[in-house]
Amino acid sequence: MKTKTLLATTALIAVAGLAQAQEVRIGIAAEPYPPFASPDAAGNWVGWEVEIIDAVCTAAALDCVLTPTAWDGIIPALVSGRIDTIMASMSITADRMQTIDFSDPYYNTPTVIVGQRDMDMDATPESLAGKVLGVQVSTIHQTYAQAYFEAATELRTYQTQDEANQDLAAGRIDATQADSLAMDDFLATEAGACCEVKGAVAPDEDILGSGVGAGVRKGDDALREAINAGIAAIIADGTYDEITARYFATSIYGN
Repeated sequence: MKTKTLLATTALIAVAGLAQAQEVRIGIAAEPYPPFASPDAAGNWVGWEVEIIDAVCTAAALDCVLTPTAWDGIIPALVSGRIDTIMASMSITADRMQTIDFSDPYYNTPTVIVGQRDMDMDATPESLAGKVLGVQVSTIHQTYAQAYFEAATELRTYQTQDEANQDLAAGRIDATQADSLAMDDFLATEAGACCEVKGAVAPDEDILGSGVGAGVRKGDDALREAINAGIAAIIADGTYDEITARYFATSIYGN
């Protein structure tokens, strides 16, 4: 993915100048995660986050290359230098910040429990007691479910959220925990007619984080600041809202 230089502000140009000749390998999850990122019939990656990446790279004058990477190895890939940044709906958490740094948040949405329509449940440990809850491995949702639900709930883990959704639609699990917008996409499908949002989980910023940001290696301050400048620029000039309106009915920035 090639980018063009956008002359937005003097400050942005100054930051972009540090990285103008730099090729940046953007790590996205190799597993489809619609509507944020997934391959189309031709194998091209499309979705809200893909468009945001393109816009941020353009604004920051970075020559960016999408680099699909298995989700459960994406942080090791960053630390080892196989990719330069992660933009894959990764939540900013205290645990992850021990290993990597993050840009400013570029979206923030609730975490929800989605369950079978004919089951009486909500997003509390008491309600989920005795149920089978599916979560994607190596995510904040797995960590949260283990902390709050595992004592009385059977947890099943999946390599991708799509696999959890398939088992939910087939009735092999009772519920799943995931990002609200990602589940909106599933619930709009024929398979998703089985289920509904049962509620948002109780807040826990230590586990669920403070929004989604771009992950960078510790000490890579120039790239982090270039990405921050790109995020600020597309919010200021309306590009962020323009892209968001093509995918979502409401703003997802800073909710």
